[in-house]
Amino acid sequence: MPEIDFFYEFASSYSYITALRIAPVAKAAGVTVRWRPFLLGPIFKAQGWDTSPFNLYPAKGRYMVRDCERQCGELGIAFRLPEPFPQNTLLAARVALVGLAEGWGEDFSRAVYRAEFAEARNIGDPAVVAEIVQALGHDGKAALARAQSDEIKGKLRAQTEEAQRLGIFGAPNFIARGELFWGNDRLEQALGFARKP
Repeated sequence: MPEIDFFYEFASSYSYITALRIAPVAKAAGVTVRWRPFLLGPIFKAQGWDTSPFNLYPAKGRYMVRDCERQCGELGIAFRLPEPFPQNTLLAARVALVGLAEGWGEDFSRAVYRAEFAEARNIGDPAVVAEIVQALGHDGKAALARAQSDEIKGKLRAQTEEAQRLGIFGAPNFIARGELFWGNDRLEQALGFARKP
């Protein structure tokens, strides 16, 4: 089957929308998705930013909130901007890598996004992350411990560095046949491109 890489950052509101819709859309298109959590912080810092562009440019931030409300309304999902925004996503990204290695990472990622952008919970809180893992039927304490291993830390660092090498500057991003597609609204285009002969 053709495949795409889905690079997502838990602080990204548009990645939230994508995470909740990508599985059925990709299945219908006959495309396999590789979930690739990464961190935007180092990429933003390399551009001279110390926070989200939605905070740096208030008009853009207000637009993003309303745009996400509209898109989520069409999909029948809740949207609430968490406080603070952006959230600290380091632990959640590491635990996602643990889950992806163990077969529950996609469900965990969707649950983290719901906690953050539907329930406005603080996903930087280890207790919240552990509770999400437990609710999925896995050992939250063990997942948090493994997330602190050198293996997982190195994997997240390498994935973030790969995102930089690929020219990723925001999230979500899809890599299809070596091409970069940026934004939730480019998902279908990326899937179509992956299917081209």
